[in-house]
Amino acid sequence: MKKNQDKGISRRSFLKVMGAGAVTTAAVLTGCKDKKKEQALEEYKKQVEPPTGKMTMRSNPNSGDQVSLLGYGMMRLPTYKDTGRSGSEDDIDQEMVNRLVDYAIEHGVNYFDTSPVYCQGHSERSTGIALSRHKRNEFYVATKLSNFNDEIWSREETMKMYHNSFKELQVDCIDYYLLHGIGMGGMEALNGRYIDNGILDFLVEEREKGHIRNLGFSYHGEIEVFDHLLSLHDKYKWDFVQIELNYLDWDWADEINDRNTDARYLYGELEKRGIPAVIMEPLLGGRLSNLPQYLVKEMKQRAPERSVASWAFRYAGTPKGVLTVLSGMTYMEHLKDNLLSYCPLTPVTEEETEFLYHVAKEVVGVETIPCNDCKYCMPCPYGVDIPGIFVHYNKVKNAGRLPRHSQDEHYEEYRREYLIGLDRSVPRLRQANHCIQCGQCEPHCPQNIRIPRELAKIDEFVEQMKRGED
Repeated sequence: MKKNQDKGISRRSFLKVMGAGAVTTAAVLTGCKDKKKEQALEEYKKQVEPPTGKMTMRSNPNSGDQVSLLGYGMMRLPTYKDTGRSGSEDDIDQEMVNRLVDYAIEHGVNYFDTSPVYCQGHSERSTGIALSRHKRNEFYVATKLSNFNDEIWSREETMKMYHNSFKELQVDCIDYYLLHGIGMGGMEALNGRYIDNGILDFLVEEREKGHIRNLGFSYHGEIEVFDHLLSLHDKYKWDFVQIELNYLDWDWADEINDRNTDARYLYGELEKRGIPAVIMEPLLGGRLSNLPQYLVKEMKQRAPERSVASWAFRYAGTPKGVLTVLSGMTYMEHLKDNLLSYCPLTPVTEEETEFLYHVAKEVVGVETIPCNDCKYCMPCPYGVDIPGIFVHYNKVKNAGRLPRHSQDEHYEEYRREYLIGLDRSVPRLRQANHCIQCGQCEPHCPQNIRIPRELAKIDEFVEQMKRGED
């Protein structure tokens, strides 16, 4: 992988791609006294609601679009189980989706990102219902050509997916259209999904006709594919590219997963070509908002008025080439907190950036499973709740309460906590012991997790705890 090439930008060079606001902020905050911190905390407490009319906007140099720095990722829409309202647990709570979208637009959010495969295939329809209640010039809608399975690589099936997106979203023009998850499956998948069937050439024609306003791709997986498509920029003229960027992935992506590519390289390649970057996973699926408690304490000592998540959002939004930062917001409190980070953005300073790199190094030392809870692996044909199992394991691990040795003084306490917590978050019939190692999930994982292997390890770990063994 190309992580240390000269053409990539170094970790410290991140500071050079920030807006001028970072320098100003650094000057203002340098030497900040405790009294000022106390005043900031009091002001934060008074601000119950995010302000309106303060959203930081970014300009797309290719289209002139003024895009909100906070983008709404429609991949974790609230279900009745999430909201506790009356309805089938796994069904999307459309009324709550409408409320979230209304509140987001009221506070300046105008970029909404979905896909035919999000929320078990229901996201586009739900997004279309919510957005159709607003004027068309109040939002940009982004969706993807998510033809992952080779059964739908045919031109006919792929075209059905493309045209169905217009129907579900209730629009006659898609503002931002993406080849979804290029790199997954390598060059073979790229050629099968988009090249050999003529679909990429078709999408370019659709852009010329005005049915697509901006054409780009999202990247996961093999770096060869990313580099190949960028080498064809003169031909396809990519309007934007979606990449994973956060203060952990910036220089330590390969430490988390040896198949990943550092964000500093990805962003650097886009910056060289003047291609706007759309950012996904600013929180790494929530992992950067659920840090070990000693790191949370360090953050709170520095900025008691800020949430843990806000540090990651400010970092992701600071580079000047970032067009928008996507967040999958299930709850209103998440939306409000993210709005506070970007209404307006206070760019991270040089000193804050170095602090976040310190946090990243600490997180790298905590062995977790690099699951972003994207649910691309779902549904499991045997009912296993793959992301639920991984999320529970990571949560306990990050809290430093993972039971290890039966001789430890806290072993019984931690063992009981883990097993009870697992049963509460994942029904027993959906736990790791029901995985038959069929491997159908693994090719769909953007993080390239060896899912069957990890499930087997967790199953063994759980069985040992049930027996009270080391």
